[in-house]
Amino acid sequence: MIQTETSELFAKTFSFWDKLTEAQQDKFCRNTHLILYHKGQNIHGGSGECTGGIFVKSGCIRVYILSDEGKEITLYRLYPGEICMLSASCVLQTITFDVMVDAEMESECYIINGKMFADITKTNVYAENYALNLVASRFSDVMWVMQQILFMSFDKRLAIFLYDEMIKTGDEKIQLTQEQIAKYVGSAREVVSRMLKYFASEGIVSYSRGGVVILDKKKLKQLAF
Repeated sequence: MIQTETSELFAKTFSFWDKLTEAQQDKFCRNTHLILYHKGQNIHGGSGECTGGIFVKSGCIRVYILSDEGKEITLYRLYPGEICMLSASCVLQTITFDVMVDAEMESECYIINGKMFADITKTNVYAENYALNLVASRFSDVMWVMQQILFMSFDKRLAIFLYDEMIKTGDEKIQLTQEQIAKYVGSAREVVSRMLKYFASEGIVSYSRGGVVILDKKKLKQLAF
């Protein structure tokens, strides 16, 4: 029953699913495991091993890079129905750097065995094309983050982040600590604190330990875009 449910879910998710043989579909399901991760738990990274593909069934996961000094830069977050392939270097040999993946909240994830997926992509051009397109899309997200860090002033970067969070959640209250925001925008908590203080003085936001409240959407959008 569980395998049937998994197969039905993957049929809706993977564009190459109907291009697989029944034997390949069965192998795919048997080599995929549903794991519950607690908030803050590491899913991938640090060991250099190939975790495989990570399909988010529920919750949210954060993909980031970690410097030798311990500084984190968030590349993107993934929500239910989305997939991380940067954790599957054994599938795509062109992935030569390691990323970290943590559970942002309690999350259920399907871990797709990397070796099995690699074997399928070698014999099925549709699966290989899907994986390549997905990685290309994620690299676009990564380049956007790098562009912000290298070329944008911090006030603009923070405004973009706050505005995107408001649109994404549909809530004017962003329930993230300053420490969390700093990780997402690749900065220090003290820098975030100073900029939020400036935004507050301009009547754009109010903030507390519990999060940030957007007071003036128009001003925030003008600053962001």
